[in-house]
Amino acid sequence: MKFDSMLKGDAMQNYEGGEAFAMTPEMELYTAVVTTSLNDKFYEKNDERMWRIFNLVKKVTPEFVAKLAVYARTQMNLRSVPLLLTALLAKIHSGDNLVSRTIDKTVLRADEIMELLMCYQVCNPQRGEKKLKKLSRQIQEGLKKAFNRFDEYQFAKYDRDSVVKLRDALFLVHPKAKDAQQQEIFDKITNRQLQIPYTWETELSALGQQRFETKDQKQSAFRAKWEELIFSGKMGYMALLRNLRNMLTTNVSGIAIDTVANRLSDADQVRKSKQLPFRFLVAYREINGIENSNTQYIMTALEQAVRHSAANIEGFGSDTTVLLACDVSGSMRSPISPKSKVQLYDVGLMLAMLLKTRCRSVVSGIFGDKWMTVNTPSDNILLSTEQMRSLEGKVGFSTNGYAVIDYLITKKMAIDKVMFFTDLQMWDSTGRNAKIRNSWNRYKALYPQSKLYLFDLNGYGQSPLKLAQPDVYLIAGWSDKIFDVLSAVDNGSEAVEVIKNVEV
Repeated sequence: MKFDSMLKGDAMQNYEGGEAFAMTPEMELYTAVVTTSLNDKFYEKNDERMWRIFNLVKKVTPEFVAKLAVYARTQMNLRSVPLLLTALLAKIHSGDNLVSRTIDKTVLRADEIMELLMCYQVCNPQRGEKKLKKLSRQIQEGLKKAFNRFDEYQFAKYDRDSVVKLRDALFLVHPKAKDAQQQEIFDKITNRQLQIPYTWETELSALGQQRFETKDQKQSAFRAKWEELIFSGKMGYMALLRNLRNMLTTNVSGIAIDTVANRLSDADQVRKSKQLPFRFLVAYREINGIENSNTQYIMTALEQAVRHSAANIEGFGSDTTVLLACDVSGSMRSPISPKSKVQLYDVGLMLAMLLKTRCRSVVSGIFGDKWMTVNTPSDNILLSTEQMRSLEGKVGFSTNGYAVIDYLITKKMAIDKVMFFTDLQMWDSTGRNAKIRNSWNRYKALYPQSKLYLFDLNGYGQSPLKLAQPDVYLIAGWSDKIFDVLSAVDNGSEAVEVIKNVEV
């Protein structure tokens, strides 16, 4: 274990005034990046998070920034923050093709061309009407290759009136077409003549412009359109998840429901979709309560889908005991994005329940002012998450993490792996100055084989314990891919080392 690369261990206070320890710039940047969607946080505002990332970028090597951007895009399945990292990399680094190579592995959708340029504009503000008149050569070189990666459908799907339009991007980058067909597409972009794509958005928008004499006619028309979209095979996996409520409320046919359920529960499609785990939870909640005889059928398909997403997680057998402690304190009520109903609370519960399916000997529960064990079946991930969520307020709203460890000491429970899913803002609401550090040291004296894993869900850049000590580890992120890092840690590596092994 390379402890010297993880934390300096400088003492400080967290946002709650509790004991905390500072991280190295690499570890802090990693946790900040993989726990952000560039939205307002509980303790930080959006621009504060962005500029903290920028300041941290200047403290680490350009190679680490590039590898982290690729890791965040390809492993954590994040979109905006890898592009921000790439734009910041171009601001601090030049002289080779590192930036263009990073673009090659982070710009994976046509709309990300424009989003990268918007990130670049934010990072390099310029006066005058042409706010992007000076473009980094390596940004330009990387985006030239990106323009030759997409077809007309992909460009047309994202040809929108955004701050930076597709046509603007083409003129800024000046890509060279790889063949005559590609040049024809570039000409259509220039003249705004891209063929309107067949997507569920465009089809429903067109239908919405029509007038219907009765509600029954409208219901029938939308039912037929949803069935057409389902059978067309052109709806992506994410689109299916987002529109289950619409399909059920318009009463699409049983054959259409079968088609949807089969796609949702197909292991290969789940793998290719690269959905963050909480997306399944959102879909599950959206349809729960809809009065339709097919609702439970679709809910079962969602359970099957999320189990497939957990299938590759390396679990633990009966000879390894595991405790999963989920933070349900007030700060964990922060939504993961401005319009999202999903909170950090949900992300932590969901990840814990995913891992629970892979553990034979496991204790799970929630903590706030106190710790409470919660027994749920291991095979129903979404149902168990909702059951845990329904206990909101039962343990209070503080972040008394020490209560979890004190429980183990009192019960004389020898746990091999103690895992916290939390924003790390540990403190003591009782005023007794109890600390998780003290409780953990007492527990380790009793059970020296135990290890503590802190799953950081918010990336504030602080830890409640010094990580530069044996058997205390920090892993961050919202994706099920965090458990790949867990496996690497158990094999003698660490989170930062995993990122350094990424190829750019």
